[in-house]
This record gives sequence, C-alpha cells and structure tokens, in this order.
Amino acid sequence: MSSKDNEQSVNIFNLLEEASEDQENAPKSRRTELLESIGVKECFKEGNLKIDMRTCRGIECNLCVKACPTNALYWKAGEIGIVEDLCIYCTACVTNCMVDDCIHVNRMRQDGKTESFSNPKDVLNIQQNICSKKRRDKVKARYPTVDAYFKRHNANK
Repeated sequence: MSSKDNEQSVNIFNLLEEASEDQENAPKSRRTELLESIGVKECFKEGNLKIDMRTCRGIECNLCVKACPTNALYWKAGEIGIVEDLCIYCTACVTNCMVDDCIHVNRMRQDGKTESFSNPKDVLNIQQNICSKKRRDKVKARYPTVDAYFKRHNANK
C-alpha cells in the first residue's frame, strides 16, 4: 500500500461510532425541536412518565389530559396515551389526577438530582423543599454571617 492509499482509506469504526452518536442524539434533537416550536423550556435532563391503567379512571375524569400544558397526554381507544417527546415532567398531571399513585413520574434535574412522585402530596413536598432552598440561598447571599445581619440592621437605628 502506498501513502496515497492510506490517505484515502476510511476508518469504518470511526464512521460507525459517529453514526451511533447521531442516532442517540436524534430523539433528543427531535424533542428539543418539538418543545421549542410550542415555546416550552425543558427543565429536566431526562425522565419518564407511567400511568397505571388498572387504577386510571380515564374517560371518567380526563383531568390529567386537561392539565397537561404540552398535550403530551391524550385520550386513545379506552386509555390515556403518552407522547414521551412532549412530556416535560412538570407535575401537572399528578397534581390533577383524582387517583393517588396512578401516574408515576421520575425526573432528573440539571444538577443530577433525581425526583420521583406519584401523588399530589409528594409533588407539594418536592416543591416546598425547592422553594425553601431558594429562600435560604437568598438570605445567605444577603447575610453571609450573623454579624453581617446585625451590622446592617443596627446601623439603621
């Protein structure tokens, strides 16, 4: 083989690796494209949504379908259907479901923290914890120490 042949040869393993990466990223890019088209920002790295069809009241309530901001849930032939590419794991379906533990959501935040919930109480606990942390962070940013607090508020007297 000459050096000219080596320049024209193709490494099949690199091509296969690139093709597999493109296939792995294709669903993610489709999801991103769909969410951008309806003006929704994705807040979670990944997640999944499952509905227990044995406990779901389906046509009797349809509350989860009505509550879904992206129309990821829909009524299909006797049960609730899910369009995974549209689901943003926002908790609206769980908080509006009339049956506890019917809808199960698992999601991963951008910081890598995983959350799981299946009833409104779980959702409220998660949201309260998030809000409490944000409040603590704001107070700590404003008053990094107890002395900083007293210095700021005693100076006004």
